[in-house]
Amino acid sequence: MSVFAHLVERLADLLHPLFGATAAAAAIVLFTALVRLLVHPLSRAAARGQKARTALQPRIAELRRKHADKPEELQRAVLELHAEEKVSPLSGLLPSLCQVPAFFLLYHLFSSSSIGGEDNGLLGHRLFDAPLGDRWSDALAEGGLFGAAGLVYLGLFAVVAVVASFNFVRAKRVPLPRIGDGEEVPGVGTITKVMPFLSFFTLVTVAVVPLAAALYVITSTTWSALERAALYR
Repeated sequence: MSVFAHLVERLADLLHPLFGATAAAAAIVLFTALVRLLVHPLSRAAARGQKARTALQPRIAELRRKHADKPEELQRAVLELHAEEKVSPLSGLLPSLCQVPAFFLLYHLFSSSSIGGEDNGLLGHRLFDAPLGDRWSDALAEGGLFGAAGLVYLGLFAVVAVVASFNFVRAKRVPLPRIGDGEEVPGVGTITKVMPFLSFFTLVTVAVVPLAAALYVITSTTWSALERAALYR
């Protein structure tokens, strides 16, 4: 973790002439963008996989009808279909899974009072008046909802709400895949109704993790929204 802390410090030093006291926060945003840029090829592959899986839904629905009373044969037939079309059911998870280590590194880095036996100097960095190692509860305890640190969080919540609303509207516009007679593919309608609301759970994450980790989540979520708009248009 000390190597990662040094990386963040170096990025903050490089950005200090431009961002001053908020250089560490800017370094986290830049670090997140670099991670997302590295993961972008996987995101493109996931988009292609999602389109392929959507195209297969009518055929999978037919398999469900054919093997309605034989779950083992249905499972085997679906796997064979995916293999035949060279579609991986798990490809959409790879971009998210690859980001988990970076998120937890930031989480632990800004939750630790010491690194390598020395005081964690990163905890002294701030985003305006909010320390990067604090949580929303700390901001509320210090100055309340509209205190200096509380206003920083309200601004971040507003960004999350805008991104979540953007995702909500886009998800609502996606047409449901249907089988030949116009009937909805079983199960897909329910998933489609739930998916637009998932982005709003980011608000909970931002509220409970250290501010540095919250910046990672917000930057990554915003990147995802723009990336999906481009890849799934």
